[in-house]
Amino acid sequence: MSITKAAQGYLKRLERRLQRARVAAGRDRFSNFGEEQILRRYVAELLPVGASRTAVDIGAGDGVRGSNTYALFREGWRGVGFEGSNRKVCKLAAAYKHYPQVSAANCVVTPSNVVPLLRAYDIEREFGVLSLDIDSYDYWVLDAVLSEFRPRVVVTEINEKIPPPVKFVVKYDPAFQMTHHFFGYSIQSLAELAARHDYAILEVEYNNAFLAPRELPGVNPLDAATAYRRGYLERPDRREKFRANANMEILHTLSPAEAVKFLDEFYARHRGKYELSAGDAPGDSDAGRQSPPESYSRAGEPAAQETAHS
Repeated sequence: MSITKAAQGYLKRLERRLQRARVAAGRDRFSNFGEEQILRRYVAELLPVGASRTAVDIGAGDGVRGSNTYALFREGWRGVGFEGSNRKVCKLAAAYKHYPQVSAANCVVTPSNVVPLLRAYDIEREFGVLSLDIDSYDYWVLDAVLSEFRPRVVVTEINEKIPPPVKFVVKYDPAFQMTHHFFGYSIQSLAELAARHDYAILEVEYNNAFLAPRELPGVNPLDAATAYRRGYLERPDRREKFRANANMEILHTLSPAEAVKFLDEFYARHRGKYELSAGDAPGDSDAGRQSPPESYSRAGEPAAQETAHS
């Protein structure tokens, strides 16, 4: 390769890097599917002047990519991001270094340590925003948090491929390793957890659900089926965004009992590590069903997700 061509190649690579840096510097959207804009709306509607501007991010990743809270921290909120990955927490600390009221904590959050951790970071009982996305036993961590704290807005990842009224929850396992499709909880299980703590589902945005305490003025609760239908099932672009869910589309054609049987076979290698039941189907159990695809697979889980979780 000539020196001229090598120099031209270097300049092109440098320009691409500079362009990425310019984009990053001016970036005002960080979450995967616009969750931060939804959070901004609920903060404006549900948090009065003087209310806590504290955010807690459990499963914060690198703090920026796919973050539901980074925009809040840039606006002056205080808080903490928890991340169990040693590699990611270095990037998390770098993302937060310009925000002295925001801490990056390198620890694996569990149902037993989450409350002491929040207290150690002086998180108020009625803090502003909780973002939860640990791709595992999220149900039990959220249950523990809501038993002692009352965040005004919660955004939590759901296992979006499992429709209501099917109830699915991954059990707590300190050695949990995420595999394709096996993580988290279904929207129906989240709805029951929320009801037990007197929280309401506000909406679903693809694979994230938004909750708030029922007593807050302006809260308009949605049932699990309506929130799921509006926020995931009826979204015209969901198959493109979640192409890795293709082998689970059959769930939208099955009765609850059939869906449970399908999932029990699909999750056979994880048997004993989850809770699964048909739930109580409101009204006509055929409501909202789609026509079944021409073919589907009950087995053979791919090794990795194509769509990153927020």
